[in-house]
Amino acid sequence: MPSPLPVHTDAAPAPISLFSQAQVYNGLVYCSGNIGIDPKTGKLVEGTVTDRTEQTIRNISALLDAANSSLKRIIKVNVYLTTMDNFGPMNEGYAKFFSAPFPARTCVSVAGLPMGSDVEIECVAALDG
Repeated sequence: MPSPLPVHTDAAPAPISLFSQAQVYNGLVYCSGNIGIDPKTGKLVEGTVTDRTEQTIRNISALLDAANSSLKRIIKVNVYLTTMDNFGPMNEGYAKFFSAPFPARTCVSVAGLPMGSDVEIECVAALDG
């Protein structure tokens, strides 16, 4: 069986710890958790959780493009929020990128996220072709 292949693109933020941006294996792309970091500055985007959700999904889109996939090929999404009070605002940003039929999704509240972010998103997508 072949080994997983790491995905890297400068169009998405560099990892802030010991992990790959994404891995391709067996026809699927596994994207690591992403937060709303501007890849040019390396800083969280200012504004609302909606703004950070939108940046997070743009980062994921760049990773999927680099792996020969796309947002339309996402099968499963996991969303982590520091408070469920941000569920509505996160959905506002999320809805700008996804339409029915939506990917399967889990959304949970966590005690904290990297760099003080209020939202983190990871996903699994199929490769194009």
